[in-house]
Amino acid sequence: MAVKIRLSRRGRKKMAIYDIVVAESVAPRDGRFIEKIGSYNPNTDPSTVVLKSDRAVHWLMVGAQPTDTARSVLSHEGIMYKKHLQVGVNKGAITQEQADEKFSNWKDDKENRKAGAADAKTQTKEQARAARLEAEQKVNAARAEAIAKKNKVEEPVAEEAPVAEAAGEEAPAAETDAAASTEETTSAE
Repeated sequence: MAVKIRLSRRGRKKMAIYDIVVAESVAPRDGRFIEKIGSYNPNTDPSTVVLKSDRAVHWLMVGAQPTDTARSVLSHEGIMYKKHLQVGVNKGAITQEQADEKFSNWKDDKENRKAGAADAKTQTKEQARAARLEAEQKVNAARAEAIAKKNKVEEPVAEEAPVAEAAGEEAPAAETDAAASTEETTSAE
């Protein structure tokens, strides 16, 4: 009978958590399984995978076939690469020490990429937060200015002052008109 590595659903509605199990291919999805080798939670950011890597490699080496989603999870965790390296060791292409060194280098590189992605995500969130805060401050300043303008109490001004100002404004205009007409008269002569 064929053996598969697949996901078994559990958890509540719309918040599924999956167990990574080794089961016979004819067994029901959430039914009987041979061994539970891990769990997968896609609801967190980033997704959380807890896996017994040595057992997963063992089952892959004895012929268990992962489903597409399980293969993706195993590949993301480096189990498929570890199996690839182990096949090379079994064939005599590389030694076990070389395989372990290659896998540890890959794992370190993977951790650095995850850290870089997390930093980039944090920076993006901070920039978006700063932009929202700045926009909100502009809106608040405009609102405060509008409220201050609306609530500004006009002081009662004596009626003589506006009349004097109005007369003062018209006088210079009249003087300039008179000066212009005198210049026209002198230039006409």
